[in-house]
Amino acid sequence: MQSMDELFKGRHFEREVIVLCVRWYLRFKLSLRDLVEMMAERGLALAHTTIMRWVQRSVPEFEKRWNRFARKAGRSWRVDKTYVKVRGKWTYLYRAVDRAGETVDFRLSAHRDVKAAKAFFRKALETQGRAPMSITLDGYAASHRAVQELPAQNACWKDTRLRSSKYLNNMIEQDHRGVKSRINPMLGFKVFDCAAVTIAGVELQHRIRKGQFNLGRLHVRGQAAPAIWNDVLSA
Repeated sequence: MQSMDELFKGRHFEREVIVLCVRWYLRFKLSLRDLVEMMAERGLALAHTTIMRWVQRSVPEFEKRWNRFARKAGRSWRVDKTYVKVRGKWTYLYRAVDRAGETVDFRLSAHRDVKAAKAFFRKALETQGRAPMSITLDGYAASHRAVQELPAQNACWKDTRLRSSKYLNNMIEQDHRGVKSRINPMLGFKVFDCAAVTIAGVELQHRIRKGQFNLGRLHVRGQAAPAIWNDVLSA
């Protein structure tokens, strides 16, 4: 994890300006050019590509810093995938929430098959540090096969129950909306890796809105978002 000095070294704008632009872009339905106009009204001349580079450079480090305060999700997972267009082609965003609606994990994949589903579950296991007691899926066969084959690759999955229920998965389908409502105004991505980083930032903001971080030791209760971000990044 880089220090804050390393992350913002060589930038031509103050750290507060960079964090503000990145946070607003990920949180609100703003285009890069919208942000350029908003900054111009504040006397700052920016190019939209500058903000795009800030997003790509900053999001991985922001994730690392926020994840130090992340709470583990529950052990009943609802898993589903939604669609994101990259360079005119559909890609697949695998996502999971627990029974309380808190985000478990996510992964953007170019493919929708057993291998992609397994990769998502391995990532979720690494993030949460423990396998779920149950996984609820829709009827897509590849995802079912992936879960069935996981215990042979890692014994921690052997007690996980597999369920298939359209009704129980309404929760994850509703949760997709919070992410897609921000992604859709971006009008598609041109590069897969850039899309993955940007979506990671959107997901981070979505988790922050849900209150999935234990910030008690930072004493930030009641503070405005800019102050909270500053405290988290500086901690």
